[in-house]
Amino acid sequence: MKSLVRWGATLGLVGSTLLGTVFGANFPALALSEQQIKDKLDSVPVYLITNDKGLPLSRALPDAQNGKKEGGSVTGVYMSRQEAQAFIKELQNAKGKDPKLDEMVKSLQVSAVPLGVIYQQLQQSKNQPNRLLFAFKPVDQEIQGALELLRQSGQKVDQFKSVPIFAVRFAPDQGYVPIQLTADKQQLIPLFLSKQDAQGLLGQVKPKYPKADIQVIDVDGVIKTLQDKNETWLNQVVLVPSPESREYIKTLPREKAPNTPAPKGNSSQPKKSN
Repeated sequence: MKSLVRWGATLGLVGSTLLGTVFGANFPALALSEQQIKDKLDSVPVYLITNDKGLPLSRALPDAQNGKKEGGSVTGVYMSRQEAQAFIKELQNAKGKDPKLDEMVKSLQVSAVPLGVIYQQLQQSKNQPNRLLFAFKPVDQEIQGALELLRQSGQKVDQFKSVPIFAVRFAPDQGYVPIQLTADKQQLIPLFLSKQDAQGLLGQVKPKYPKADIQVIDVDGVIKTLQDKNETWLNQVVLVPSPESREYIKTLPREKAPNTPAPKGNSSQPKKSN
């Protein structure tokens, strides 16, 4: 589990079955390896609560608690470092704790890991009976933003059980809005972990494309697409961390920080995809 504190590859790429409308041309199939999928997810930091040895705080699943052979444990994966830190404070301030538990809680800390490393751990342990599972903790503000957008589109939803991702389209029946990085003029299709970032790009394209909107996708569909689809257009899709995570990335040593594209108009320009 110590490998969870190491940063992997730099550029993160995601897709979803909903992204099949981006390109209509017949591209040659290009299957992605497990390592390539990991590399594509590594641009997004997620946050675990760990002890002084770097091991994640976890709880036994019911089967393990009942003494059955197949059990395992689960640990929380926070999308917000601040929310992970708040949970630690809540544990530390709880009254009536066992003295041994009190000492353990004092040593808890927040450890950032790339999303791709979580994916890799799940793939490597998927056939193990006592594996460690990961329960994602989305940011409540982003969940509420996703529900709002879904309701505006006419869907009747009361909850969103996954981590929401936001994509900007030229129109509900058209492709996704790409951006062109000024450094190498490469066109990328950004998927945002933050509704705020998606709204920023939407504001740039609305004057020219009044039907442009934000579509809500989820991280589960993203990963499934990377596993199942053999389409080269996925290489143009990039996952953009939240503003909070981007600020955290700036504090990391250069060799550990994942490379993430800027979502703002001052460093990229939206262009119509073909």
